[in-house]
Amino acid sequence: MSATPDYLDPSALCTPKQALNALKALRQDIEQEAEATFAEWKKTIARKEFEYSAKNFARYLALRRRDLRPLQSALLVLGLSSLGRSESRVLPNLDAVIASLQAICNEKERIERPTTEEFFKGENVLKQNADLTLGKAPDRRSVRIMVTLPALAATNYDFVCRLLERGMNCARINCAHDSPNEWEKMIHHVRRAEKSTGLSCKVFMDLAGPKVRTAKVSRPKEKTKKGDVIYLYAHRASPRYRHVQQVKCALPEILPQVKENDEVWIDDGHIGAVVEKASPSGLLLRVTSVEAKGRVIKPDKGLNFPTTELDIEPLTEKDLRDLDFICEFADGVNYSFVQDANDVKRLQNELAKRNAKRKQPLALIAKIETKRAVGNFPEIVVQGAGKQPFGVMIARGDLAVEIGYQRIAEIQEELLWLSEAAHVPVIWATQVLESLVKKGVPSRAEITDAAMAERAECVMLNKGEFILNAIEILDNVLMRMEQHQRKKTPQLRRLYSWE
Repeated sequence: MSATPDYLDPSALCTPKQALNALKALRQDIEQEAEATFAEWKKTIARKEFEYSAKNFARYLALRRRDLRPLQSALLVLGLSSLGRSESRVLPNLDAVIASLQAICNEKERIERPTTEEFFKGENVLKQNADLTLGKAPDRRSVRIMVTLPALAATNYDFVCRLLERGMNCARINCAHDSPNEWEKMIHHVRRAEKSTGLSCKVFMDLAGPKVRTAKVSRPKEKTKKGDVIYLYAHRASPRYRHVQQVKCALPEILPQVKENDEVWIDDGHIGAVVEKASPSGLLLRVTSVEAKGRVIKPDKGLNFPTTELDIEPLTEKDLRDLDFICEFADGVNYSFVQDANDVKRLQNELAKRNAKRKQPLALIAKIETKRAVGNFPEIVVQGAGKQPFGVMIARGDLAVEIGYQRIAEIQEELLWLSEAAHVPVIWATQVLESLVKKGVPSRAEITDAAMAERAECVMLNKGEFILNAIEILDNVLMRMEQHQRKKTPQLRRLYSWE
């Protein structure tokens, strides 16, 4: 566009008539752009019921490609919606504001104002999709609680029963741990507890995915400090670097993809380093970030390469074997290390081979934990939701390392907004009430984090000694927050705090 549109120019937004003209221009631009986007997406959408959501998603992407702050300010002054809650209903929200401005300006030919049903249709579709994918929420709150089952769940039915009674709505089994024998016992206990309590609980299973982790460590008790050198090797330790810490990479085929000056983060971001020398056999790393007293590098700790675009096959041979079990026993599959729409398509093809006997399609949850997944998020959502019940898990641990801790809050919000626009449910995951779960006492920041999780459709707790207490507290926090806020909208109930 050569000229600045009126909706981006504060000097052209001084009167109701100018604001109206700007909104009309914005609506036209968005529709034109969204129609082109949807035309591309439609080729991959098999579920007709997702087309309504896909169109709204395309409109929201078009809307958010523009800086609308000047227009928002003009609408606020007129006492109208500032478009800040358009996620689930882009076109109805625009049309409602346009209709109000037309009435203010006494225009004879007016756009038809959306009905209440049309205005809130997107919210209702999101609720239906959440019920379909995650199971119905309990009567007392709309946000579900997912709990990672420990090994105890395979041997102790009473423990599983108490999980449901305290408020667990979804059970998560991580295929990286235990075995099919234990998994089957866990699921049997969940199904038995459902019948005993009358409460429903969906079972989700995480594919382990490719393990980009540390393996053997040459000096397992030695602390690594800032400025130290680490040799991250593929297959064999090197006598050339025997004077430094040597660490084997559990996925050696990725090392040739890493270049000099790329970043490497170890142990969930606790140790940061830069590649000083790269070769197919190994990487020489210089530590740039670690706690002052240093940190011991242990085997089986995560490795992240945020500045390297790794080409990794997201489905391993173990994953394919585990899919046989998942398709027979579980309600949904959590897909680790998703990078783009092709990864989703690959899993869907594998599921299609195994789903012939299922009465209901398996729900698919895409775990968003890499920079590439964030960049390809719209295509991942359309590929997933266009074929089957679909949700998104914001895996904040790996994601924070990948994009930088300073950006995690920002990206988390954007993923919530985009998912709402596509009417796709979100699972808020990683380190929720971590201190409470592990030690029995929560930090103040954890409680605030848990309260903000009310904007998702599900919150995930990891396993720990005090998990029963954590479920009870999270249940209470979510119930209280629901009276104050839903998504981004404040709920203005009467306040009693100071009375």
